[in-house]
Amino acid sequence: MTTDSSTALTSDQDTLTVLPSDKPHPNPEFSPMGCVQIYTGEGKGKTMAALGLAFRALTKGWDILLVLFTKDANEYAELYSTRQLGPEVAKHLTVVQAGSNKVGFTQQMPGKAPIEISNGWQIAKRATLAGKYKLVILDEVIWAIESGLIPLEEMTKLIADKPSETELVLTGRKVQPELIELAQLVSDMRMVKHNV
Repeated sequence: MTTDSSTALTSDQDTLTVLPSDKPHPNPEFSPMGCVQIYTGEGKGKTMAALGLAFRALTKGWDILLVLFTKDANEYAELYSTRQLGPEVAKHLTVVQAGSNKVGFTQQMPGKAPIEISNGWQIAKRATLAGKYKLVILDEVIWAIESGLIPLEEMTKLIADKPSETELVLTGRKVQPELIELAQLVSDMRMVKHNV
């Protein structure tokens, strides 16, 4: 078995050596065409899948917009992880918290949540259409559409009108068939075993 000595982890080491930053990336441009990706389903991991794309894109200096439509509290691990980025990487990531913690419980939403979700949606639309970001992640936007807080027609129009090079990622349960039809990649997170 051969291993790259710069990444090998042996029993007498307690850390992993990081590859030098001057080593070329195997695919520096990813794809020139931005597609629409959807992470949906009852299982866990939708937001983390989207964040995995974000962290991958950050390694290439892409500008990224992450709009969180239901995670407005500071204790979310997703937010904590983005705050740990160094300043040279963090300058490429814009995070907008727009909404409520109470996913799926619109009757329990604080009074300001629909306004914040609407404001977040307006920010997302303007930024996407302006081509300011190479990757736009709209976390739990599918839930906001299902809850009637964002019109489905506005989302389908955004998909149709977005710049061709912009990657658009949507997450949330109960994805609408119209969005599946427009997306190039749809992953359904199934709940096989969730004992946590």
